[in-house]
Amino acid sequence: MFPKGNLAVTCWVWRSMRKLFLFLFLLLFHAAHLEGRKDNQFIWKPGPWGRCAGDCGAGGVQTRALWCFHFDGWTSHLSNCDESSRPPKERSCFRVCDWHRDLFHWEVSDWHHCALAPATPGHAGPRTAECVTAQHGLQHRTGRCVQRWNGTVVANEICEHFAPQPPTEQACLIPCPRDCVVSEFSQWSTCSKGCGKQLQHRTRVAIAPPLYGGSQCPNLTESRICDAPISCPLGEEEYTFSLKVGPWSKCRLPHLKEVNLNGRPVLDLSSDSKERVTSRHQSYKPHHHAKPWDIEIGYQTRQVWCTRSDGKNAMLSLCTRDSFPLTVQSCVMPKDCETSQWSSWGPCSKTCRSGSLSPGFRSRSRNVKHVAVGGGKGCPELLEKQACIAEGGLLQPCPRYSWRTSEWKECQVSLLLEQQDPHWHESGPVCGGGIQTREVYCAQSTPASTAQRTKEVFRPVDKTLCLGPAPAASQLCSTPCSTDCVVSSWSAWGLCIHEHCHDPQGRKGFRMRQRQVLMESMGPAGHCPHLVESVPCDDPMCYRWLTSEGICIPDHGKCGLGHRILKAVCQNDRGEDVSGTLCPAAPPPERMACEIPCRMDCVVSEWTEWSSCSQSCSNKNSDGKQTRSRTILALAGEGGKPCPPSQALQEYRSCNDHSCMQLYWETSPWGPCSEDTLITALNATIGWNGEATCGVGIQTRKVFCVKSHVGQVMTKRCPDSTRPETMRPCHLPCKKDCVVTAFSEWTPCPRLCKSGNATTRQSRYRIINQEAANGGRECPDTLFEERECEEVSLCPIYRWRPQKWSPCVLVPESVRQGIMSTSEACGKGVQTRAVSCISDDNESAEMAECLKQANSMPPLVQECTVPCRDDCTFTAWSKFTPCSTNCETTRSRRRQLTGKSRKKEKCQDADIYPLVETEPCPCDVFTSQPYGNWSDCILPESRRDPQRGLRVQGDSKQCGQGVRLQARACSDKSGRPVDPSLCGSSGKEMHEG
Repeated sequence: MFPKGNLAVTCWVWRSMRKLFLFLFLLLFHAAHLEGRKDNQFIWKPGPWGRCAGDCGAGGVQTRALWCFHFDGWTSHLSNCDESSRPPKERSCFRVCDWHRDLFHWEVSDWHHCALAPATPGHAGPRTAECVTAQHGLQHRTGRCVQRWNGTVVANEICEHFAPQPPTEQACLIPCPRDCVVSEFSQWSTCSKGCGKQLQHRTRVAIAPPLYGGSQCPNLTESRICDAPISCPLGEEEYTFSLKVGPWSKCRLPHLKEVNLNGRPVLDLSSDSKERVTSRHQSYKPHHHAKPWDIEIGYQTRQVWCTRSDGKNAMLSLCTRDSFPLTVQSCVMPKDCETSQWSSWGPCSKTCRSGSLSPGFRSRSRNVKHVAVGGGKGCPELLEKQACIAEGGLLQPCPRYSWRTSEWKECQVSLLLEQQDPHWHESGPVCGGGIQTREVYCAQSTPASTAQRTKEVFRPVDKTLCLGPAPAASQLCSTPCSTDCVVSSWSAWGLCIHEHCHDPQGRKGFRMRQRQVLMESMGPAGHCPHLVESVPCDDPMCYRWLTSEGICIPDHGKCGLGHRILKAVCQNDRGEDVSGTLCPAAPPPERMACEIPCRMDCVVSEWTEWSSCSQSCSNKNSDGKQTRSRTILALAGEGGKPCPPSQALQEYRSCNDHSCMQLYWETSPWGPCSEDTLITALNATIGWNGEATCGVGIQTRKVFCVKSHVGQVMTKRCPDSTRPETMRPCHLPCKKDCVVTAFSEWTPCPRLCKSGNATTRQSRYRIINQEAANGGRECPDTLFEERECEEVSLCPIYRWRPQKWSPCVLVPESVRQGIMSTSEACGKGVQTRAVSCISDDNESAEMAECLKQANSMPPLVQECTVPCRDDCTFTAWSKFTPCSTNCETTRSRRRQLTGKSRKKEKCQDADIYPLVETEPCPCDVFTSQPYGNWSDCILPESRRDPQRGLRVQGDSKQCGQGVRLQARACSDKSGRPVDPSLCGSSGKEMHEG
């Protein structure tokens, strides 16, 4: 037995050792785990692929960076990652170059049907909102990058190098679903009196079909068993019978034992001769005897059977009464289109060297030997192109072409006015929005070194040689409308002063008033009125004393009588302070008496300023007056000084006592800027560096003295000090010579031959780049030249030459007897003919020549009918009678019975064999709708101002009732514009206003 103390120590040691062993075990386990993960704690992480570099096409190379990452996120040396799992650092790629633009393009499909847009996140589930007008939807389409020549799909990155991928999704609207609407059921049909189960029916019709996903129509028919059916004796049940017709079988040739050896002639279309070839058994040739391109006539069959209402088959006689559907018919054995071998490749279209390495193209062709018949496979492509690179190190550099433009022409406002009003004609200056145009042409680019040495002259070339979009040839512009100046009101009349204060003479002077320009005039016809007016006056003074009053200072105490200190200053006519010796009068006194009211005195205010003059001038009936006033501020107290009478609170004085005949200077518009010999010499001395006579010129105008209400008077009546300038310097614009391009190359003449309607003349042209201006050299008269081509022979004309139709080939007699149980050779068949290509001199030619020139090839096969003994025979239908212009008329055609059919009773039934056919006349539906905005209000010619001709902003001389016009476009049912007369209109709509 252990003591209790030793036992406690032993337990404690045991527990401590157990914890230590557990810790060591976990440590070893973790170390083993880390040792196992040592190889997996580093991973490869590649970067994005870089741009494709290297040679154009499939020889490009793409690279990317690789990093070795620890699983904790930090980078490490590449050697720590497993080399066996290293991702590739390079890969081959297709390097896109600029010349690939001609080889690849985006191909997009048509937009699919508009489908309801999916519910937005957070609003899952069916839509419960009721549709009012339309619902939002989405429609999609596919887009892919393909080669132009063979349609092979390539990576989208190739086309994205030139243009972004077209959108493949767009929003659309779906009209609200419209359910099917049906009528009420009809009455139940009556039950027959026969035995067995009888059915009665009732029907209803669809009034409106379902649209835009609406509910489908319910059943339109219902049936039920009649009440109290009568049992039928055994074998006398009543059934309904229906005829079933199967599809036609493939066309096949009969076996030799089925061939009718009757020697029927057929056409051998593989022969080069134009004669009909007759041989036995050619109607149905065995395969090993037929030539490769004989048109072979076979036959095809179909099944016809009769079914009973209980699903069982029945005799055909129970389903057919009068007519029986065909079960066998003649047909043409299918033959595919046959072409010749490919020709050798033509030369490369590119024979020069370009920096972009863009390739040329070469082509090869093949001809049609035989067209497809009987539903055979159509002809493949007859022309094939492929890119090519011209070989040789001595190739000349390819010329470069770029778009060139002439300078913009003047803004034409009349073009828009003529569109709005066809009857409008220009009769004066017009302003507002217009159109200006310029010539856009393609020209060969000149190297920079050459362009610096020589003056660049471009030659127009074919516009297809320039890549990229052409610059705009027109743009909107605006011609500013002329507006007059906006001026302020007149100032007060000034004092009477000498005309020349520096040299005063006589006792006559002038009083003047002025106004200011608040807004300058605009446009060539803008005008500013005179700004200064004057009237003569007597006793002018150039210098006057101007006094200012101080405050009133009492002589004794704080109120009562006192004095004011007056300060006088001598001023000239411009309001400037001058010496007092210049003022002719003595200076005013320095003191002036005044009074300050005492506590009980009446208190009045100071005098107000003099009011403006009641009249600007004086006439016989009235003079101008000015007033000023003062008011009582406090009444007098007991013993104080009383207030002045009311008449003493207001004062009057005369003003503007001069005549109403004002004088002012009027000027004519400035003339054109012209060359002045003195200034030209000055320009030469200072070394004016201009190509033409650029520099400073002179503008002049006339000045008149005008008396109001009288007109022009002598110039000495107006003050010379305010006389406007009659001459001013101006910028003399440089002379601009007309600049034209070189003549383009002559248009090509026909190389080998010319067609019947082709032109035999060639032409060339040149374009005005810059119009002459300011006296520069004018443009040449000849911008277009034309000349005759040398003698060129006419191209041969090719046409189709069809042979006569062969006799009608029917189904072989053995087949007809075996299937139709008849030996009469009649019914539907097939007939053939040969069609050859000949020239205008009746020589044989390749079929490809006719396919190029003539219309589609005439048919080689057609259906025919051999009448049976019991058939009704007719003449051919006549032509339809002509139609009138009215859309509601009809046209008809006729035929007649022939031979014995005229006496047969069944042929007289017009319902089955009509002799007259009537149909509505074809009618083109034209729609008229407004196009563009309403024009401005246009006055009749008699109401227009002859000075202006058209309303201009600021011109208020036109008013009254006019008309506004709006164009109306007439279009057919396809939306194409047509002559407005087809819509019964003149092309415009008029509205009086």
